[in-house]
Amino acid sequence: MVTHRLPALVESLNGVPVEVPGLFHQELAGTPYAAKLDSVIELFTNFAAETKQRADRAAKATLTSTMRGVQSLANEQQLVITEMQHRHDDPEVLVDLLKIDHANSQLARRAQATAVLCGSWPGQQRAASPLIDLVRGGTSRIRDYLRVKVHTQVDMAVVSRAVEPVVLALAELLDNAARYSQPNTSVEVHFQPAHNGISIVIDDAGVGMNAEERERTQSLLSAQAAPDINRLGDPPQIGFALAGVLAARYGFKVFVEASSPYGGMRAVVFLPNELLTRVETRPAAVPPADEAPVEEAPTPRTAGGLPKRRRKSSTTSVADAPTESIPTPTWGRGRAQGMGAWQRGTRSGRTEPARSRPNNDEGTTAP
Repeated sequence: MVTHRLPALVESLNGVPVEVPGLFHQELAGTPYAAKLDSVIELFTNFAAETKQRADRAAKATLTSTMRGVQSLANEQQLVITEMQHRHDDPEVLVDLLKIDHANSQLARRAQATAVLCGSWPGQQRAASPLIDLVRGGTSRIRDYLRVKVHTQVDMAVVSRAVEPVVLALAELLDNAARYSQPNTSVEVHFQPAHNGISIVIDDAGVGMNAEERERTQSLLSAQAAPDINRLGDPPQIGFALAGVLAARYGFKVFVEASSPYGGMRAVVFLPNELLTRVETRPAAVPPADEAPVEEAPTPRTAGGLPKRRRKSSTTSVADAPTESIPTPTWGRGRAQGMGAWQRGTRSGRTEPARSRPNNDEGTTAP
């Protein structure tokens, strides 16, 4: 018991693949003495499991508290960056602010992912969004976002409670695909509709995985057991574990295929019909029926009867405009406004400040 059975049991509880020996004298099997020895083994095993669970809960609570502080600072920094983008028109300043904004979004994603892996909720409450916006939102949170290419579009959207979880899972899968592939290659994304849902397929041209790595990855993605944060590597590789936790919690599935058509890996996010809805299209504005049609001016013609070419313009020329209406020239302002408009458009798929805090992990809000 002391020299063989308990030491082997300790190693097995620590994950070492060893066989715990039984009774040394087999003739004692079935006796009250053997039953007492088995009770000692069971008591030792239960105590070790409870100790491990307490340590795991304490570690997760510490990480969650720390990551909430980091998320709060990242959100405050995001507000400051957004205010500066609205206040400055200098193109060079806007370029630097966009770089800072992108780096801050990556920092916020890492803190958010760690908190979710430790049992917290994603921290966002967003409206139902089209699938293409979810892919763009996940792409905007990774370093190599320019390498992600989306080849197809669908007119489907994801329901409100699953928007942020799917965006976060896509960000981790896209980041993993870009990180483990050559910098000169692209990450291909396309949608595959099915009768019971839709799949988001991510293909890369990376190094791939061997059979053992694929088995471990699929175990994390299927969420067969709660992930042990102490066994995610050094530094921790939380991408697949996070995707598995979100999939199990919100009702979608994540798979990793053996290979992609480009020699790397293929990741598939399957969204069932329960998480999908239709995109609401805004009807085109129709002019009032009583409004008289606008008559076009006759086209000027040459002496030979051919139409003259003329420059079309929707604004009044500077020569024809009143003197007091001519704005003061602001060199670079057009370029700066264009960059600002682009930044505000891409921010629609990014992290937004939570409007209300839900009461549970499903992201629903209390009345």
